Amino acid sequence: MTKQDKLTEEKIFNAATLEFEEKGMEGARMQDIADRAGINKALLHYYFRSKDKLFLAVFDKLAEKMFKKFAGIFETDHPIEEKMQYFFVEHISFLERNPMLPMFILREINRNPELLDKFMSRINFSKIKNGMSKTLTENSISEKYLGHILVSVVSLSVFPILARPIISGILEQQDINYTDFIQQRKEFSPKFIMSIIKGMGEDIDLKNE
Repeated sequence: MTKQDKLTEEKIFNAATLEFEEKGMEGARMQDIADRAGINKALLHYYFRSKDKLFLAVFDKLAEKMFKKFAGIFETDHPIEEKMQYFFVEHISFLERNPMLPMFILREINRNPELLDKFMSRINFSKIKNGMSKTLTENSISEKYLGHILVSVVSLSVFPILARPIISGILEQQDINYTDFIQQRKEFSPKFIMSIIKGMGEDIDLKNE
């Protein structure tokens, strides 16, 4: 592939990403993608013969961006406090730069459940479990609650971005700026989730069985 081919593919991919994020698979049009990329439709079809193929390429890349880099921190042996701090700072910052991505992923998986397998292939849950097992043991928490902890972590990061209009409305009633609030989340969220993890071990119903 020539340098020009790579540049053209990159322009197409970037244009397609914007089009699919805004309109979804069903609403996106190849002509609009070509227009965004500044090329003619025939050239677009030369590189990607169908909208389906282009969409799958975009979805695969976005799914990888969404979780692979950030899920990997939970596979390591770093102290849990470091894992949480890294995840929330990096993941929230990433979502600030890509605010339409969570809705895109959810919308397209709901439209086509088969995409879930492609999305989930980016996450190695056995490694995450191994990476978190020491923390669970130290806090006398049963491994069956790992899912609850991980869902809570992701929710703390994703929901304020996904539900920005609602969150902004709530914050306005308290004279709180949304952007300032999101910056505070990067420091608040890891402390909040750690307080929950440490507190869970004190609840007899959540101890290892």
